[in-house]
Amino acid sequence: MFELTGKIALVTGAAQGIGRGISEALARQGATVVLADIQEEKAAEAAREIGGNAWAVRVDVTDSASVRSMVDAVQRRHNRLDIVVNNAGWDRIAPFLEFDEAEWDKVLRINLYGPLYVLKAALPLMVAQQSGSVVNIGSDAGRVGSSGEAVYSAAKGGVIAITKTLARELARYGITVNAVCPGPADTPLFAEVRRQNPRLAEALVRAIPLRRLARPSDIAAAVAFLVSDEASYITGQTLSVSGGLTMV
Repeated sequence: MFELTGKIALVTGAAQGIGRGISEALARQGATVVLADIQEEKAAEAAREIGGNAWAVRVDVTDSASVRSMVDAVQRRHNRLDIVVNNAGWDRIAPFLEFDEAEWDKVLRINLYGPLYVLKAALPLMVAQQSGSVVNIGSDAGRVGSSGEAVYSAAKGGVIAITKTLARELARYGITVNAVCPGPADTPLFAEVRRQNPRLAEALVRAIPLRRLARPSDIAAAVAFLVSDEASYITGQTLSVSGGLTMV
């Protein structure tokens, strides 16, 4: 168990799936968790079920003004921010030549610009505190590529690069920045893949050496470690949590 009592944690895309799993794990370790999501009612329901001091805030990570408003709300309520988890993401699987150019922007704005907006708004609080931990949720698609996810892979590769660069820039302020890269996970997004292409879904599961999808709790355990004091000397790292699918 990692001690996070007294820490204020902000998790984007927290209403369901991996984001909710991360929020639950951080709350269990004692953190006050702010569940941020464009689905405000669902995030609020999750916060009520998590209990404790958890609360929800609406955010559209593709809108820098919405992101600033979210961070301002956290600052007004807590006057500090110790943990940021950039988890919000979206994808549609299709071969690159069949992927509509109009959807490139949506993928990039959610998966790449979203984390950039959050970091730009949140990091000044951590710099002022001279402390903090950031975990960006990447993807193994951004490390080794993934068929049907060219633009998503590009965005997540960018997230990994941002992680390494900011780890260097922010170390002087006592801020750690790491990335966790899930493989296929048991989330609403994968359920949609299974609905649209059952054969692809089963092939993805068979390719995992541990022969199962990641559970949100699997990803959450890695995040909880990386934002804990036990990981205070770890920064700029990319950790795959993929059941052995990716070994790099």
